[in-house]
Amino acid sequence: MEHVLDNPIYNALLSGSNHLAVTGNGVSFFKRDTAPFAATANNSATELAALEELITESGAYVFFSPQEIKFPTHWQLLRRFDMLQMVYEGLVLDENQPKVINLDDSHVPQMMALTELTKPGPFLPRTVDFTNYTGIFDEDELVAMAGHRMQPSPYTEISAVCTHPGHLGKGYAGIILRAQIKRIIHAGNIPFLHVLADNYSAISVYERIGFKTRRPILGYVCQISK
Repeated sequence: MEHVLDNPIYNALLSGSNHLAVTGNGVSFFKRDTAPFAATANNSATELAALEELITESGAYVFFSPQEIKFPTHWQLLRRFDMLQMVYEGLVLDENQPKVINLDDSHVPQMMALTELTKPGPFLPRTVDFTNYTGIFDEDELVAMAGHRMQPSPYTEISAVCTHPGHLGKGYAGIILRAQIKRIIHAGNIPFLHVLADNYSAISVYERIGFKTRRPILGYVCQISK
């Protein structure tokens, strides 16, 4: 049987993230102001055609898969990238993280500015609707953050892990990650994440905290025109 994390976008849209899904004919994508991710069960030609039919807005759509996907020839492949999918296998954490502040709608401009500067992955005006975003501030400036993203039950993805370049080396990534891990585990779920396969510094941080590589995952960005 296929593991739920072998098709994380599709299974998130069916389960823990279904309140953010646009779904029809067995295919799904996230609301466009929340995330650019789309998915089908098997990435067959029939399913991809159904997805194109469901989509009403031209734009770039992101797909994750453990195997190569053969996209329709009239779709424009903008990018293909290699990732590692990592699952937390460390201890249950109980320590407090006093620097960590809950983020909400009022922080979205700062969140978007930080993610634009650091490029941790897609972050849109309503990505905050995935919930559980937390940050660290230096006076009034947001200098580090992370949050939940896809939730293919019983797993919850940690995403948008980033630190302002002027505040690197202060241990903020570890503080934020541990706070997120604690929150996910206490909710009865299992933390996981995706990282670019050549981002060795981030992989090293994740491994030190307790994440283990589960498998390689391919990412694609396709322009679909309507």
